[in-house]
Amino acid sequence: MTDASAVPGLPDGYEFSADPARIDIGRTHHWLSTDAYWALGRTRDKHERAVAGSLNFGVYDRASGEQVAYARVVTDEATFAWLCDVYVDPSVRGKGLGTALVVAIRDHLQPCGLRRILLATHDAHGVYEKVGFKELDQPGQWMVLGQS
Repeated sequence: MTDASAVPGLPDGYEFSADPARIDIGRTHHWLSTDAYWALGRTRDKHERAVAGSLNFGVYDRASGEQVAYARVVTDEATFAWLCDVYVDPSVRGKGLGTALVVAIRDHLQPCGLRRILLATHDAHGVYEKVGFKELDQPGQWMVLGQS
């Protein structure tokens, strides 16, 4: 799906793509390693390995072709997915691109019949709630190996 008209809420002049070849690795690494609280200091090698092991999504400026938003999903494409590394370039924030990106990803994954898609956020609950995410019903059932 790359047609912007197929992505609810995606503003004119932008397009969504699930094509991994379009991901600007240098740009996405810079965003995450320097400006995303969850990935500060992430090495380029680690970012490249994360990209290689995930489904990757972008939003692009139609006029310039420049990538303006990014997200990736770690999934088995059958039962579970983890949405992570959602990032919108500061120069285009406030236009609804983040919400449109997450809607497009949700819709892209819908045919997989996943039981759940998880994510973690410190400060963007409202963005994800608009798309249908909610807090865990029983967070005490979940455990983690390692700490963030």
